[in-house]
Amino acid sequence: MGSSRKIEYSELDVRGFSPASIGEQWVKRSDLGDIYEKVVAGSRLSREDGVRLFETQDLLALGFMANLVRERLHGQDTYWVFNQHINYSNICANDCSFCAFSRSPGEQGGFVLTVEEVAAKARERLHEPITEYHVVGGCHPGLPLSYYVDLVREIKQVRPEALIKAFTTVEIAHMAQEAKLSVSEVLTELADAGVVALPGGGAEVFSHRIRQLLCPEKLSSEGWLEIAKEAHKLGIRSNATLLYGHLETPAERVDHLLALRQAQDETGGFITFIPLAFQPSNTGLSHLSARTGFTDLKTIAVARLLLDNFPHIKAYWIMLGVKMAQVALYFGADDLDGTVMEEQIGHMAGASSAEALTPNELEALIRAAGRRPVERDTFFRPVRPRADTKTR
Repeated sequence: MGSSRKIEYSELDVRGFSPASIGEQWVKRSDLGDIYEKVVAGSRLSREDGVRLFETQDLLALGFMANLVRERLHGQDTYWVFNQHINYSNICANDCSFCAFSRSPGEQGGFVLTVEEVAAKARERLHEPITEYHVVGGCHPGLPLSYYVDLVREIKQVRPEALIKAFTTVEIAHMAQEAKLSVSEVLTELADAGVVALPGGGAEVFSHRIRQLLCPEKLSSEGWLEIAKEAHKLGIRSNATLLYGHLETPAERVDHLLALRQAQDETGGFITFIPLAFQPSNTGLSHLSARTGFTDLKTIAVARLLLDNFPHIKAYWIMLGVKMAQVALYFGADDLDGTVMEEQIGHMAGASSAEALTPNELEALIRAAGRRPVERDTFFRPVRPRADTKTR
């Protein structure tokens, strides 16, 4: 499985220049000294604090504070999951200008997998100890609710012990509209079939200004939050995301994070937050300048500091690249996602990372960064060492 090339992650040792090495006095003397006092005391940061964190040029001071919170919560542990991504279709009724994955009905390059084809993808990897399936696709205007329910049941039948994280809130809203059912009814049917969690995609940026510019036909920010909260009330937990590095302002990022924090205060149902680095290639925004590593690390760090009620922050190596993901482990991130396999959405937009990593590669890059790898399941419960560890 995974890529066939040899990667020497031991060559990248970030410990010597990490934020943790600069010392407390540096941070106290920086323009963030008052915010640092709040972080040490465990006090909640304000919107003004969040904007200041995004505006600062003292990246190491920012990273020092984020790392302080990260190690307070998780010590040296860094999580990864043995998972498989399955994209069942890229045909989508929405017309989001930032998306390189979707195709309109009838457009060249569009695809939809049959339920049996999805099940076959799961069967192809039965020899691997996968613990999570991550299933997402477009808002296909022609698929009935029974398709999604049967898809989940088939995966569950192929591998009953695995956990299924499937369908964003945007997909759930689309299913409910097409089936003329309530969101609660759709979520209940999917949960009965085997869905235990929702991915965090589709949140993009909650700013109404941005959504009118980039995805006016998509589920609103209020709709995204309401469906996530409804899922939590039914016992289905979920992830949350922010798509950054395009047209949004720092203040709009902060408002997005604070909306997630408020929702988490209400339900406690979010598992992890995933900053998604925008990939402009092959999108309607391909003219934009590429984001910088400075923005990547700053976004992860600010998220860790503002989202005080989120247990985990992910450095999604698919979007960041493995080297930046390693550095992010000292800027607030404690999770790297996982083996992934066959990721299409980011790569169709120009992500240059591999499409999969082996468990050995994941653990090697975590150890090279001075952290301790912990294999987890969807809910961040540690997975026991298996008898086949040596062969993996």
